[in-house]
Amino acid sequence: MTDAARWISTFLEAQAAEQDAAANTQLAYARDLKDFAGWLDRAGLDIESASESEISAYLVRCEAAGLAASTRARRLSAIRQLFRFAYEEGWRADNPALQIRGPGRARRLPKTLTHEEVDRLLDAAGATPREALRNVCLVQLLYATGMRVSELVSLPVAAARGDPRMLLIRGKGGKERMVPLSPPAREALAAWLTHRDAAEASARERGANASRFLFPSRGRLGHLTRHRFYMLIKELAVAAGIDPGKVTPHTLRHAFATHLLAGGADLRSIQTLLGHADVSTTEIYTHVLDERLRALVLAHHPLARKSDTS
Repeated sequence: MTDAARWISTFLEAQAAEQDAAANTQLAYARDLKDFAGWLDRAGLDIESASESEISAYLVRCEAAGLAASTRARRLSAIRQLFRFAYEEGWRADNPALQIRGPGRARRLPKTLTHEEVDRLLDAAGATPREALRNVCLVQLLYATGMRVSELVSLPVAAARGDPRMLLIRGKGGKERMVPLSPPAREALAAWLTHRDAAEASARERGANASRFLFPSRGRLGHLTRHRFYMLIKELAVAAGIDPGKVTPHTLRHAFATHLLAGGADLRSIQTLLGHADVSTTEIYTHVLDERLRALVLAHHPLARKSDTS
């Protein structure tokens, strides 16, 4: 095993053990660092002596290859963390990536939905054959709590027992938070649980193992996958007469935050509910609201209309 491969392997193992890094994060780090190590090797460079200028040259190569700024920023982050780990482990006396500035990342405003569009999605979910109870529960929970889709589909059924007013969510990095349930979400959850438990009892009579997930599946993970839910939301958007290009599971998370902010909730509370580590991440929803208010004024204020026709 080369030094680069050993460094990367040990670093990834430490990330998994110490920071409980998500599987997708681990895979992204592995891909990025493998590409970096391959570039060093082809350039005749060694990871133990790679300099700041050589790392910068790699990033220039990434830009020349047409990689998006977000991808280049992620690669630099992975490289920084690898060299920081190497410094802490005593493999290097410095972190050559420490002072390298990443590419500026354009902050795009997240897409969101109106109250009326959310209602149409829920109506479409209730009209789905055979899976109406599950689909309504999925959409209600996502909109009521602002959960990430990975948090939603992997919810343990134990968290939903006893008609809870709050759900305990295990988010990024294993961090836990409590999110409140709205009355419609609690009703949808209770209806789905009754149906789910009956189906599970029938399956156990046929020799199947009991599932620990709220939304069980026969797939490898044992629960509804993020990909399947992504496709489901697209199908519901089409059925609801909403452009499917603007609807994803994350759009409902954005709608949750935007509608709370419009209703008077403060940013710190929304930050806690969303599980954001930094309130600056949550602040983007103020820009979403500003844009919607500006559009509202331009569409309905008489002076704005007069200006358009002059």
